[in-house]
Amino acid sequence: MKKAWIAAGLLCFALACPGGNSQPVEGKMNGMSQTKNTAVATLAGGCFWCVASDMKKLPGVIRVVSGYAGGSGKNPTYETYTAQGYLEAVQVHYDPGRVTYEQLLHYFLKHIDPTDAGGQFADRGPGYRTAIFYNGETERKTAAGALQALAASGKFTKPVVTELKPFTGFYPAEDDHQDYDAKNPLRYRAYRSGSGREGFLREVWKKDQGNGTTPYRKPDEQTLRKTLSPMQFDVTQKNATEPPFQNEYVHNKKEGIYVDVVSGEPLFSSLDKFDSGTGWPSFTRPLEPDNITTREDRSFFATRTEVRSKHADSHLGHVFPDGPGPAGLRYCMNSAALRFIPREDLEKEGYGRYLKLFSSQP
Repeated sequence: MKKAWIAAGLLCFALACPGGNSQPVEGKMNGMSQTKNTAVATLAGGCFWCVASDMKKLPGVIRVVSGYAGGSGKNPTYETYTAQGYLEAVQVHYDPGRVTYEQLLHYFLKHIDPTDAGGQFADRGPGYRTAIFYNGETERKTAAGALQALAASGKFTKPVVTELKPFTGFYPAEDDHQDYDAKNPLRYRAYRSGSGREGFLREVWKKDQGNGTTPYRKPDEQTLRKTLSPMQFDVTQKNATEPPFQNEYVHNKKEGIYVDVVSGEPLFSSLDKFDSGTGWPSFTRPLEPDNITTREDRSFFATRTEVRSKHADSHLGHVFPDGPGPAGLRYCMNSAALRFIPREDLEKEGYGRYLKLFSSQP
């Protein structure tokens, strides 16, 4: 069972799925479900909440389903999958024209501990082993090559033990476990940090990430007062709310991304923007979930979930559970907290890596 560790006092609490919601998924075993424009990869990396959250961030990934793979018998549930020999796994539906299977595997391997045969981080036991489930000889060779390259990289002193297994089927997990990071952002972040996953990945791959540094910084207050408009300053620094409908991006339909007006950290994409009718720009999900933080807001005699940027700690807006899409969320943002970068300016503005998001758009 997954546990979240609270740093203060190292107090842990169980994050158990309510038993009443753990219904069997009879008749729903998935195959690879590949189409002309979509391929599917099945991967196990420990906690499927975390693996799904990480894989969704890779450009070219269309959707990620949490579930169970590699066992025997029918209809595993969250309570029975380990006894049936299944692993927590995800199926990654992706566009092979935007990201290759090999690229997807290298990305996946950078988000797990491939040297741990007994589980992943705080989650111990056979159900949390890591594995790549290949479908056909081509995928087997590609996966074997990715594992061999990782083993030869010198990144780890211990042997790489991630298993390479033939794909035999996949059972989607209960609804509670789908898009868990978006449905339960506070509990998810507490779990991910407390489990040790976040710290391990940051430490192991820090050299690949500029020694752990980030280009996104918050200027001092004097600079902010000079560079921001009064509305931008009040919204980002004093938690103000701009007027509905009378703001810069509520009706913006251009292709591009939205970044923090203070730090420039990428936050949202036009591909996830929708007209909520509320008068503020709204999005179904963040472009970079790691650049978003949330916290409880009890102001104005109501309990809401405030959204802030991670690096600049700018107030952005709030997230509500009444949006479209699989997660059902509405990220209601203030235009004054954002800066829009059109598709055609992404390269010159230093965000060229996001161009591939729009490569298939007309």
